[in-house]
Amino acid sequence: MSRSTDRLNLEHLKKQAKDLIRDYRRGDADAMARLRRALPAAAGRGDDDLAALGLKLHDAQSCIARDNGFLSWADLKRYVEAQSTSRDDRADLVRRWLGLVYAGDLHGTEDRANPRVAVRMLAEHAGLVGDDPYLACAVGDAAVLQRATQDDPAWLHRPGGPLALPPLVAVAHSSLLQVPEFRDRLHRCAQQLLAAGADVNQRVSSRLPPASLNAPDDRYPLSALYGAAGQNHDVALTAMLLDAGADPNDGESLYHSLENPACTRLLLEHGARVTGSNALYRALDLPGSDAIELLLQHGGDANEPAGNAPLTDWGTPLLWAIRRRQSVRHVAALLKAGADPTARSASGIGAYSLALQFGLEDVAQLLRAAGAAEATSEDELFVAACARGDANEARRLQARRPDLPAALSAAQLRLLPDMAAGGGDAGARLMVELGWPITIRGGDWDASALNLAVFRGNAELTRFLLAHGATWTEEHGFGDNASGTLSWASCNEPVEGGDWVGCARALLDAGMPSATPDPEDADAVLIAGRSKRFSDAVTEVLLAPRDQA
Repeated sequence: MSRSTDRLNLEHLKKQAKDLIRDYRRGDADAMARLRRALPAAAGRGDDDLAALGLKLHDAQSCIARDNGFLSWADLKRYVEAQSTSRDDRADLVRRWLGLVYAGDLHGTEDRANPRVAVRMLAEHAGLVGDDPYLACAVGDAAVLQRATQDDPAWLHRPGGPLALPPLVAVAHSSLLQVPEFRDRLHRCAQQLLAAGADVNQRVSSRLPPASLNAPDDRYPLSALYGAAGQNHDVALTAMLLDAGADPNDGESLYHSLENPACTRLLLEHGARVTGSNALYRALDLPGSDAIELLLQHGGDANEPAGNAPLTDWGTPLLWAIRRRQSVRHVAALLKAGADPTARSASGIGAYSLALQFGLEDVAQLLRAAGAAEATSEDELFVAACARGDANEARRLQARRPDLPAALSAAQLRLLPDMAAGGGDAGARLMVELGWPITIRGGDWDASALNLAVFRGNAELTRFLLAHGATWTEEHGFGDNASGTLSWASCNEPVEGGDWVGCARALLDAGMPSATPDPEDADAVLIAGRSKRFSDAVTEVLLAPRDQA
């Protein structure tokens, strides 16, 4: 198929995908052949085998995207949206392109950068950057920067371009650093700017909503170093800036560097202070223990009080690690660094009891060895059995205490949404079966178990909860219900591999109204009169007649 993307139309592309999945479902040979050519999962499969895969709309969308030379439907959509401007309006095209090169905290939206699509647009629009030195910073054109410096040395210190960025910030925040063919060019430009006298600590204020490009938020300065270490996780550029005197305590870089411990190590070796950065708590959100071990080795206080809610409810890194159901290795690192094994949460629960409450038997044993064991009530034993999915023990205790779970404290009852948020499906199911109040709210954003299951795209748990009395109207801390949760999660996909289409079908089957088109917004639909946007695949299910959803 032709890969010409000249004036692609998103509605036409959506129709192509719907037609393709319809033809696939009726066994059309051309559709089968097209899917085999484009989708890795379909390659080499016979028609019967391919039909057995039960491909969905998102698979057809992926096929359409690949046919047009994109890695994903999301990339194709971003490309079409960025191209939706008059051919004669270069300024608008440049602004849309910059929205792909830089993250939303620089251009004033909540969108992430998309370097793949930015490079595609650059290749298809000759002269897009031209001789503009600020745009040249985004792509690493050293010759343009050199001429600009010769003509006007003061430009090195002056924000400019459509995003009002200082030159070094424009280089260090460019997502094209993640593209191999641009990386060395951008490194050379950064070195050139520094050699010419650019301030290594250049920064701008955040434009992330509710702030904007015209009204930035001065509370959140974004330095060049943050672009290198926290946004692009570029080790070489991080080292270059630090060696040139960049301040490692800029309020953002350490916290956001943790996904690449090599950048974190450089920051720490150049004097980044762990205390007060909230980095310890962020490290305890990550699956591996490398980041927390590194921070503790460089002066992190294993008993540092949390600085903001909901962390303050838990009090210390050790309790937060347990709340996040982290591994024995995480907890061992904290204990080795001096964490108090007898720490208690704001509600008075000790670390040992908390580990049992979250079904972490191995962590509880470690704490017991550290001297944190404490008397365990029958209530706590019941909660622990539920959390680890031990149905026999939980039912035995409930037979002795028919008032359970009704007699549990509010903090203990909130374990149901906590388990749903953390992927503890077995524990959550058992709690519901034993009478836990299904609408109890908890987790990081004061949500019910249903909302948290939908957020994760956990269709099986969503259907289970709805079958046991949960309702789609259950609200959460952001003032919406499960349809709003589905809206945000299906568009942003916060959990890899989530099944938001399955969640949508479960909610519809349990009584959530079907959607109707929003006459005032072509990209949105109405659910019970409220306008919301969903992923294309979820929108198709919500709009379909009940017998087809």
